[in-house]
Amino acid sequence: MRSSLALIIACWCLCVMAPAHPDWPDWRGPTADGRSDATGLPLRWSETRNVAWKTGIHDLGYSTPVVWDSQIWLTTARTDGTVLYAVCIDLQSGDVIHDIPVFRVATPQHINPSNSYATPSAAIEAGRVYVHFGTFGTACIDTQSGEILWRRSDLNCDHMQGPASSPVIFENLLILHLEGVDKQFIAALDKASGDTVWLYERPVDLYTGLEPVYKKSYQTPVVVQVGDKPQLVSNGAVLATGHDPWTGQEIWRVRYREDSTISRIVTGHGLLFVNTGGPPNGTELWAVRQGGVGDVTESHVVWKMTEDAPHESSPVRVGDLLYTVSERGILICTEATTGKQVWKERLKGRYWASLLAANDRIYVTDTKGTVIVVATGREYRELAANTLDGEILASPAVAGDTLLLRTNRHLYRIKSSE
Repeated sequence: MRSSLALIIACWCLCVMAPAHPDWPDWRGPTADGRSDATGLPLRWSETRNVAWKTGIHDLGYSTPVVWDSQIWLTTARTDGTVLYAVCIDLQSGDVIHDIPVFRVATPQHINPSNSYATPSAAIEAGRVYVHFGTFGTACIDTQSGEILWRRSDLNCDHMQGPASSPVIFENLLILHLEGVDKQFIAALDKASGDTVWLYERPVDLYTGLEPVYKKSYQTPVVVQVGDKPQLVSNGAVLATGHDPWTGQEIWRVRYREDSTISRIVTGHGLLFVNTGGPPNGTELWAVRQGGVGDVTESHVVWKMTEDAPHESSPVRVGDLLYTVSERGILICTEATTGKQVWKERLKGRYWASLLAANDRIYVTDTKGTVIVVATGREYRELAANTLDGEILASPAVAGDTLLLRTNRHLYRIKSSE
């Protein structure tokens, strides 16, 4: 009896101590918005401090690593785009388990020098990982054997500056967003077979007269709960749209501006915090009330951030506060429901990676390899500044009580020893 009681107590303690979300299945984690309930994450590190392991990644890619159980998956590609790879790394040791050339591309499209051919992040679940390279192809891989279960290379567009949108898993579907200068559409595939279930073409009549560069987008859609039903929300060029995720049918739209959206939507308090695109008119962030039907541009936009809004980096919300960082390092804390600015701080450097919130901290990553750690709250308080060798364009990921940081040359597992 005593041994049974002791076993029950031990199991209960393990459940309490273990992170509720030890995996990182999506570009922005288990909640798809950059938040983690992990505790014990490292506060300070360097090349010689709190690095559990450092693994070299060949060629070039900016995709964020995704994690399931003991496996980490990411993508990389030859700099000329002729071979596109999926790489699996053991979480505990840092050893490479699989290094799979998924696609060979005879004539890759041109990309922007700031982009890579492996910028979209993978999506992962038990036994399967889905890798996406935009117009160059999408594939499903068995995570144990490394076998490629299916491929698609017929969902095409002219990205002009390269792909960036990541795939999204929803029930039995894998949802892809492809917006180029010639075509703009969302496709939902049967994740078991790769067959197309539905396809939504964005309303090209609203693109009439625009220069090609202003028609494309790099954003990743998100599935959110609106009332008692899920909605797929996409903030592409010119307008944001809400959809029935099972059919692709459009439910509502908000019209804003032209040009490429990158930053992913986050939600809270019945609002969608939507990036509206960049030049020529400047990036804005709009708070859009959920629950609309039809064109709700005039009725559901609650507030707008018109200065120093994020373009590349996705925001993160913690409670009533929304945190954003612009490309040139303006870190802002805003009241989520009102749009009132709480504080603003100018950081050094440029910022493309999305924000991470965990353990009452915000992790803010610049392109030169420095991560600023800031306390959450209504006053700005910097806790630490940590620098690794190499550039960082990929967003951070969490695995248990450790951070995964990808530079242009290596993947690091950062674990506190304090």
